[in-house]
Amino acid sequence: MPFFYYYDPYYWMILVPAMLIALLAQLNVSSTFNRYSRVGSARGFTGAQAAEAVLRTHGVYDVRIERVAGRLSDHYDPRSNVIRLSDAVYGSTSIASVGVAAHEAGHAVQYAQGYAPIRLRTAIIPVCNIGSQLSILLIVVGLLLYSQPLFGLGVLLFSLAVVGQLVTLPVEFNASRRAIVSLRETRLLDEEELRGAKKVLGAAALTYVAALLVSLAQLLRFLLAFGGRRRD
Repeated sequence: MPFFYYYDPYYWMILVPAMLIALLAQLNVSSTFNRYSRVGSARGFTGAQAAEAVLRTHGVYDVRIERVAGRLSDHYDPRSNVIRLSDAVYGSTSIASVGVAAHEAGHAVQYAQGYAPIRLRTAIIPVCNIGSQLSILLIVVGLLLYSQPLFGLGVLLFSLAVVGQLVTLPVEFNASRRAIVSLRETRLLDEEELRGAKKVLGAAALTYVAALLVSLAQLLRFLLAFGGRRRD
């Protein structure tokens, strides 16, 4: 029986619902950020100042903070030890900007303190990246050539990429928790403002959960298709 007989139904039954959830998560983080980016914090700290305050609270002084182009392109780069904040965050005093900047500072603190999950993520990410880059190619080639070994190897490599996403979840949630605790301790935001920052960071965290859900759905789709083909 043709391989596509097994392949297509799983796409609609498994992958499409997960993709819709991911789309909703992206829309949610965008709307939540937009909402709280219009609400200024009472103390008037910019995103860059908030990130610096969080770093100093944890005794971290060797991390640079730079502006980067793009929207929601904020990230911490451990290779150059730099926090890069987008134009909408770096110089803004909004609740959303302070929350996002503190979150990225939380990642820098994780590295500085040797937080175990981020050390694990750093160790496995090269392998996960290779798996992500090669898996689909091998799966497609295996599909075209009707080669079970190639298809199976592609699925195995794809599963490694999923593991990387799974390890990312506690890293992201912990960085957000550190951010909220630091913002409360430094009183950069009051309790009402903290609730807004929590909503922004919570919405951002859900995008990682949704992305993992999509990958798990894709992996399940591959496994079911592979099992179906082995019965042919």
